[in-house]
Amino acid sequence: MNTLKRTLALVATLAMATGAFASCGGDDSSSTSTANTSSTADSTADDTSSEADSTADDTSDADSETDDTSDADSETDDTSDAPVESSASADLGEVSLATGGDTFTVAAWNADDVPAMLEQWKAATGTSDDKVNFINFDVGGGAASEKYDALFNDGADLDVYFCEADWALKYINDDTKTAPLEQLGFSDANFADIYSYTDEIGKDSNGVRKGVSWQAAAGGFAYRTDLAEQYLGVTSPDEMQAKIGNWEDFVSAAEDIAEQSGGKTALADTLGGMWQVFAATRTTPWVEDNALEVDASCEQFANYAKRLWDCGGVTKNPQWDASWYASGQDDSAMGFFVSTWGFGDAILAQAAGGEGGATYGKWNVCQGPAPYFWGGTWIVVNPATDNAEEAQSFIKTFTVDQEQIKKYALDKPEYCNNVAVMQEIVDSGENPNDYVTNLLDGQNYFAVLHENAKKINLNGLITPYDATIKADFIETVQAEYLESGATWDDTQKDFIKKVYADIPDLE
Repeated sequence: MNTLKRTLALVATLAMATGAFASCGGDDSSSTSTANTSSTADSTADDTSSEADSTADDTSDADSETDDTSDADSETDDTSDAPVESSASADLGEVSLATGGDTFTVAAWNADDVPAMLEQWKAATGTSDDKVNFINFDVGGGAASEKYDALFNDGADLDVYFCEADWALKYINDDTKTAPLEQLGFSDANFADIYSYTDEIGKDSNGVRKGVSWQAAAGGFAYRTDLAEQYLGVTSPDEMQAKIGNWEDFVSAAEDIAEQSGGKTALADTLGGMWQVFAATRTTPWVEDNALEVDASCEQFANYAKRLWDCGGVTKNPQWDASWYASGQDDSAMGFFVSTWGFGDAILAQAAGGEGGATYGKWNVCQGPAPYFWGGTWIVVNPATDNAEEAQSFIKTFTVDQEQIKKYALDKPEYCNNVAVMQEIVDSGENPNDYVTNLLDGQNYFAVLHENAKKINLNGLITPYDATIKADFIETVQAEYLESGATWDDTQKDFIKKVYADIPDLE
């Protein structure tokens, strides 16, 4: 099953009740400290234990003026209108980095994606197994950065490596660690069909494209159809969307469900899940002119969170905890905020008890109160590569070649980072995976995620500090505002102090 890197999850999960920031690539304290290097043929492990360290660089939080998703729509770019030339018809240029190396080396923190990608790429290009080496660190995503640093310090062979959005800028802004994709023959035209938000994360501070993602980790709101009918009277995803299509409606519905169920059933799975979505619609960057920006949306989220925390409209389970998954079967949670990678065993299928589980087949998905993404990984290239042609071919296969992108999207399955391909799949009605489709009672979740993916806008919002700031915020809100009953002014002051202690470079 697809356990896609839960890259931006850390931001959502950081400092929950236990203060442990479980993550989607899995930043696990028990992770190994040494890299496990193996040939592609041996790299078949599905590192589901590294549950996502996703400190989403999604730079966001809903502005008080953008509660209604219709407002968000008006301010975001629909990338389906953006391309002037299809990436499928754009030629690649010549590479200007070194070629002819003996071994094409790709590195990542786990084996969730690279083995499947390498197998498809080798089959498409006729590349032999002995040409390829996969370095699997077998750690959580957040722990990968120090592993990469060790590789660079040792001068080890490295051609292509994968970065999570939370720490990608560390490498993307370092010209000794990442090469402009232009040096591999790529132009803007080649990436005309990718979702715009993914392009923002892949560019350095000067606007130079250094990384590109093959996936778009848009999310939606997955909900129990039986509980939704019982408490809200809805019988379709469209009806559910009408009930929770903006944050005020979402919170009101949650309060209604909590009252009807006597506090037994919460609409929202976790505080972290709510924050992941709410933060994705923030309209100002967290840092401007090297100073922290705390806008009105911060207080708005805190107040929404308090309403649900106090009435039982959101569970108090920490994400990645056994109780979190169990809440999908014991009726204590009606819905889960789930990104593309989470519809399989990573979140939703496990929450349903797996195939044949207590609630398997009793789920649907709608867009939810706001468009958001949770997760994603960016492919970058070592400037010291001696296999530039292979690096170009590998990146092209999963980000430019629409035939290969479609194959990967349906076979893996993976919600891929190409508007044209995903639109074709949605229009065709092809189901990406029987396991997930059956879990959702036959619904094609790609169609729902496609609508949210087109609405995400990160233009001018990304800063290198987003992961730390977002984690500090949710930790402070829970500990001070919700659990200790502090005033918002005191909570805000503590948040600001925490940020400046964690990021002393800010003015």
